[in-house]
Amino acid sequence: MLRAEDRKFYGGMIGTMREDILAVVTMKSLLESGVHFGHQVKRWDPRMKKYIFAERNGIHIIDLQKTIQAIKDAYEAVRKTVEAGKTVLFVGTKKQAQQAIQKEAERCGMFYVNNRWLGGMLTNFVTIKKSLLRLKKLEKMEVDGTFENLTKKEIASLGKERAKLQKNLGGIKEMKDPPGILFIIDTRKEAIAVAEAQRMGIPIVAVVDTNCNPEGINYPIPGNDDAIRAIILFTQIIANAVVEADNEVGLKIIETLGDEDDNLEEVVTDVSVKEEDREIDIATYSTEENKDVPGAGAAGAAGADEDEDELSVDVDKVYGEE
Repeated sequence: MLRAEDRKFYGGMIGTMREDILAVVTMKSLLESGVHFGHQVKRWDPRMKKYIFAERNGIHIIDLQKTIQAIKDAYEAVRKTVEAGKTVLFVGTKKQAQQAIQKEAERCGMFYVNNRWLGGMLTNFVTIKKSLLRLKKLEKMEVDGTFENLTKKEIASLGKERAKLQKNLGGIKEMKDPPGILFIIDTRKEAIAVAEAQRMGIPIVAVVDTNCNPEGINYPIPGNDDAIRAIILFTQIIANAVVEADNEVGLKIIETLGDEDDNLEEVVTDVSVKEEDREIDIATYSTEENKDVPGAGAAGAAGADEDEDELSVDVDKVYGEE
């Protein structure tokens, strides 16, 4: 919770902005997560000047009004990307971000890199694909009993190889094509990822602190990229954008199916009553169904009466004698 003097200091920054201005995030949640705290003044990047609100105790304070607007733009960009059928790649290899990146990426069903960015992960994706196939092959060997025919030394060697591949590539194991957009925590640490995405023309959503360069980032979000709570908040927002887009796509599919059902003809299933399963009225069957059959009609009805007389024997007794 903020102290009284802190509320007074941030009052000018908050202004008349209401806490419910954006359903995605509120000013209160940003303040409580410490998003507004930047780096020391001496470590700042002058290109971040437009995002800095003030200086206090030798630390730059980030303008949260601009942060909220940036979150709006990034949220909308991610949502539209997912609706277009493309994927999102979450990137954050610093210790504070590793757990949040994995958890939120898995929650929304997207890919992530949280241990180490391998050079060429985007620009040389063909080679990365080979490593992914190798990882899948090793996992299959472990399950299908191949390891049973190997020595302990060979099993240990393959196990180490699989663990290493899983550590670096486990988050993108099912990624078949380059992502549609990147979400990055700390552009300074992930400089290689930023450079590769820019070279490939892939849009970037990134949290930029006061010591980062916001130029070249399509959707920069000014904020604290070191505090765990701030990182979790930003990652949850992007994951929520993915979930919302998936829900909208699902609703559209359901609506489309509903429209198609109105035009469908009646479908006969096993539950439907078939013609041969319908109950037959003996009185009408002879006159309507078998009117073209010889012996039908009144004669047929009379024949039926004669048959009834002939079958006056007690069948149970007859079989009982045998």
